[in-house]
Amino acid sequence: MMVPLDPSDKPTSQRRIAEGDTVVVYERHDSMRAVTVTAGGVLQNRFGVFRHGDWLGRHFGSKVFSSGGVGGKCGRKAGGGFVHLLAPTPELWTLVLSHRTQILYIADISLVVAYLELVPGCVVLESGTGSGSLTTSLARAVAPQGRVYTFDFHDQRAASAREDFEKNGLSSLITVAVRDIQGAGFPEEHSGAADAVFLDLPQPWLAIPSAGTMLRQDGVLCSFSPCIEQVQRSCEVMRSCFTDIRTFEILLRTYDVHEGALKSAAANEAANVGSIPEKKRKIRSGGEAFDSTQTSSVMARPCSIARGHTGYLTFARRSVHGTQTVATESCSTS
Repeated sequence: MMVPLDPSDKPTSQRRIAEGDTVVVYERHDSMRAVTVTAGGVLQNRFGVFRHGDWLGRHFGSKVFSSGGVGGKCGRKAGGGFVHLLAPTPELWTLVLSHRTQILYIADISLVVAYLELVPGCVVLESGTGSGSLTTSLARAVAPQGRVYTFDFHDQRAASAREDFEKNGLSSLITVAVRDIQGAGFPEEHSGAADAVFLDLPQPWLAIPSAGTMLRQDGVLCSFSPCIEQVQRSCEVMRSCFTDIRTFEILLRTYDVHEGALKSAAANEAANVGSIPEKKRKIRSGGEAFDSTQTSSVMARPCSIARGHTGYLTFARRSVHGTQTVATESCSTS
């Protein structure tokens, strides 16, 4: 279970791995996969062969070595390669889920959850569901008493997302429905009951009037759009019944941190004057020779590949017109 629903339940990361659990197999920082643990299951990758039976009873976060040598089941180095078995979290799930559509990543998701002001017990409406990346984080933010109602116009995408939520133990927090929100709007049963609304639609301005009627007074709307023209048109519609309209673009820059060899100041000075100093070699206690002109240090530098523009996030707060009736009429006639 990705999100504990009972205060007495241990977080997944504190439990031991059991059959049927979803485990995020961490191979390296840019290579992870979600695996459902089965008694006779086997995972094969470039690091070796890993038997699911060796994982049962281990704590999440354990380091396991590949099969093929004596002692592999006890945690000692067996086949040489190893992986880490991580508990599924919304952040990790975003990195390993099946992409049925383009998804929101952690940088955008974190801003959405913060600016929608989500706390346990909130009710959130979302359109569209897509691959369920954001939906999973929304569910954790409102758990255990809250609810996320997510809508997608595509039958198969909605069904696949529903299966993922059930597998991750989120069915009691997320309701998935098939509906064209741009054309039909949100269901009337949610009118005035939502604390927040999120739109990820090609023409979000068509759904903004309906979103306004769903929100409680002072509720927050967020619209995600890849193009600035979509943002401009959405903001024009928002002005009729929303205030505090703001748009953000998140550009994330990551750094690569690793250990490397640095030349000493004396070696650099010698190199600058053009001389080739004789390498001074010393002997370690184990008999290994090393170059005394170089030192080992932890270095950080920007990654050569960075994710650029993903989209624009526009937030707006439901205007308070004194009564819910007046506010509803204002949005309905937008």
